[in-house]
Amino acid sequence: MIKDYFALSFKNLKHRGVRSWLTLLGIIIGVTAVVALISLGNGLQLAVASQFGVSSTEIITVQASGVTYGPPGSGAVTPLDIKDVEAIEKLSSVKLAARRNIGTIKLEYKDVVDFSYTVSVADREYRKFIYEQMDIEPLFGKLLKDEDSGKVFLGYNYYATDKGWGAEKLIPGKKILLQDKSFEVVGILKKKGSFVFDNAVFMNEKDMKNLLGFGDNVDIIIVQSINKNLMDKAKEDIEKLMRKRRDVKVGEEDFTVSTPEATLSTVNSILGGVQAFIVIIASISIFIGAIGIINTMTTSVLERKKEIGIMKTIGAKNNQIFMQFFIESGLLGLIGGIVGATFGTLLGIVGISGINNFLGSELVFHIDFLLISFALLGSFSIGAIAGIIPAMNAAKQNPVDALK
Repeated sequence: MIKDYFALSFKNLKHRGVRSWLTLLGIIIGVTAVVALISLGNGLQLAVASQFGVSSTEIITVQASGVTYGPPGSGAVTPLDIKDVEAIEKLSSVKLAARRNIGTIKLEYKDVVDFSYTVSVADREYRKFIYEQMDIEPLFGKLLKDEDSGKVFLGYNYYATDKGWGAEKLIPGKKILLQDKSFEVVGILKKKGSFVFDNAVFMNEKDMKNLLGFGDNVDIIIVQSINKNLMDKAKEDIEKLMRKRRDVKVGEEDFTVSTPEATLSTVNSILGGVQAFIVIIASISIFIGAIGIINTMTTSVLERKKEIGIMKTIGAKNNQIFMQFFIESGLLGLIGGIVGATFGTLLGIVGISGINNFLGSELVFHIDFLLISFALLGSFSIGAIAGIIPAMNAAKQNPVDALK
């Protein structure tokens, strides 16, 4: 019986043609927006996560506030210095504290100039710590060692991306100019999918200090707690220490102490709020679509009064008439949902591709069948609910009046 209702409903919708599609526009636009933008939001969350470049959840980062231009900490009013690093490492809740400096650098190869970030690599036991926390592995060549003066290793994009120096690739053994001084390339990083790391120039701390002259200033301090259970304590200890060292009160800090998890959680909360706002806006379009369905089904009832009268005359019951129009309006919403989900998925694929091209990441678009299922169920339900009043009006029709 239900199958017959759907078959007859589909036939009636097909007969109405253009009017049906115009009615569906609101549903289509709303579902397209919901599916596409939620898919993009999920993809963007993964893309943001890939940009952090720190693999351990036991890592705390410290940097000066008041950044204006350039890399983190470089424009701070009161920058961190090497004594801050030494003081933090002496805390009982801290295992290691390492400095990182990030600067803008001019790279020249084959008479082509490129500007990028350079990242310092600490020496001694801190080198292994930095490599582990940044999850750095060579694609070609090797990583820098303490004795590698005048040498660098480059982010993946310097090997894979055409920087304008023709078909010849930058590989280990090649010579490049950094700030007009010659350096040898010893390795290329494996692709990390991070815009910063895949485009970075890594060099030993001493070489970078001589090249950029940052002295004892530190852009970022990477801190490893004794263990994961002491993360909160280590963070509190660092904050207390830095307030004392920089002579500031609670709430007046000119520095930030954060963990990858906390930072990522904040970003995800912001993206989640944006997604919720988008869903609300899209819901307005769906609501307009529901009004369109009510209007179309009301018109349909008036146009088919004679048909309703004939159906009642040959024995159709009120509940059968109701179900016919009820399912017809639900099917109208479902078709809009299918079209909207299809367009939304296609837009999501295009959007993820755009994110990959912009950030250099390798996100793979996954069709969210749960999201699509909810979208289809919701569109059918909205259509069906919108058709309740027209369906009730159809069921109440007097057969004698309907046949006049």
